[in-house]
Amino acid sequence: MKALIIGATGSTGSKVLELLLKDETYSQVTVFVRRELKIKHDKLKVHIIDFNQTEQWKTLVQGDALFSCLGTTLQAAGNKDAQWKIDYDYQYQFAKAAQQNGVTNYVLISSSNASSKSFFFYSKMKGQLEDAVKLLGFSKLLIFRPPLLIREKSERKMEVLATKVLTFFNNVGLLRSQKPMPTNVLAKAMVKAVKVLDNGQHIIEGQHILNVT
Repeated sequence: MKALIIGATGSTGSKVLELLLKDETYSQVTVFVRRELKIKHDKLKVHIIDFNQTEQWKTLVQGDALFSCLGTTLQAAGNKDAQWKIDYDYQYQFAKAAQQNGVTNYVLISSSNASSKSFFFYSKMKGQLEDAVKLLGFSKLLIFRPPLLIREKSERKMEVLATKVLTFFNNVGLLRSQKPMPTNVLAKAMVKAVKVLDNGQHIIEGQHILNVT
């Protein structure tokens, strides 16, 4: 099989990349990035692209499974329009190109509260993306809605604080369903799900992600 990744430099995407390069199921792993990667591997193929120039890269999105790990924060993006472009536009355009090129498996990192009917910008954006990719008709669509993620060396101050608060409550037996999840656990589930889950549309939420690993 041949894997494709967008968001391969992020906290979860880098873990997915690491796992796929070690996985004998995959003969090639292609990543689409804005800048050169430090990692080198015989199976790794790197396309340095401008995500805004769809016509330049859409024919390159060819393989068996696309792992969509792209994402940013409102603070990092600067405003809602910029965040929408990264978290919705880029991911949808890649998913659309993949489906048109015959990619059969699509794996998406969404959000625990994703809903196109949400009053909150981030949750609504993620929900609308989910709804859009469902209509593309992938043979196997895997949507992961993880709880709060534990990222190595995270610079997301509010996320780090929330993780500490939730961990405290977890330690006294509360809010177990919202227990923060390390990104390597999510990545492992994403890679394994392509192999073990049947064709169709699957939404894997919260602690149920652990059942896949």
